Amino acid sequence: MYKVGLGKNLPLTKTPNPVKKKALVGYDEQSHFLSRAIWNEDHFDLSAMEIPKEIDQYHYDPENSIDTTWQVMRYEAKQEAQREPLLVSFLYSSIINHPSLESALAFHLANLLSSPAMISTQVMSLCLEALYSSQDFRISLRKDILAVRDRDPACTCLPDVFLYFKGFHALQTYRVAHYLWKSGRQMLALHFQSQMSQVFQVDIHPNATLGNGIMLDHGTGIVIGETAVVGHNCSILHHVTLGGSGKAGVDRHPKIGDGVLLGAGASVLGNVRVGDGCQIGAGTLLLQDLPPHCVAVGVPAKIIGSFIDVRMQPSQSMNQTIVESTEEMIPFDTETSFNI
Repeated sequence: MYKVGLGKNLPLTKTPNPVKKKALVGYDEQSHFLSRAIWNEDHFDLSAMEIPKEIDQYHYDPENSIDTTWQVMRYEAKQEAQREPLLVSFLYSSIINHPSLESALAFHLANLLSSPAMISTQVMSLCLEALYSSQDFRISLRKDILAVRDRDPACTCLPDVFLYFKGFHALQTYRVAHYLWKSGRQMLALHFQSQMSQVFQVDIHPNATLGNGIMLDHGTGIVIGETAVVGHNCSILHHVTLGGSGKAGVDRHPKIGDGVLLGAGASVLGNVRVGDGCQIGAGTLLLQDLPPHCVAVGVPAKIIGSFIDVRMQPSQSMNQTIVESTEEMIPFDTETSFNI
């Protein structure tokens, strides 16, 4: 005889099937054909294209239908589809099939951020609203993706950034949330912030102010508080914290200038100002203002030198061993180095 427990006399019930998360897909005839992951040259025009090497060669002029970033991305996506047939359907539905970069981004974020609380079509609609309502958003989108392509040696093409770099995804999610926050839809903005944190492990408050041309490298563990300001062309590595002073209702977060490089694990706390063109080393704790074009490391932070060329932006060179070189920086000796 077998003992079946307390439930032996209960009626049998059928366990309902769990709700499955559905992704946005294309249902037209061409999408159905490509879903079989078969490369067919008839569907892709691969006329030779010269890809610009410098950022200033990429132009965006929607009134004259000029969008170099989108043109290059679609071309490179077609090249990647030819190299890897298993990704034909994914590349087609995510990039190639879309009429614009805005449409492609809204589609891709919708698949990444959808949840039982908000389905993918709703997320996509909000992303499109934010993109088409804000010229600044559209410009920042292109500068952000080009910043990663230009600064990250692990990036081989624009589709790499667009499809797989979660720091880029988190930054664009913040831009949607920021638009919603400024439009008076704070609760909806906080939903996007929550999804960003859960999906990408990046936490940026919707009311923070971020410039364009920003790279969130790796992304994991980055925290940017409500009243923080980040300038243009900055590079922020993983586990960077731009934290507050703990006081409620005041301007309590850091103000980061243009062209600043924040190394992995750096913490900048309170309403302090970091000047343009500064470099803050990995693991540094900064609690006071930092003059422009300086290099600071340590706990607490100590200025160890300043850049010779004030036009230099360490965020673009990404040289994190600059402290060992005197070619680009005027080092301070032991007597002149000072805590800040």
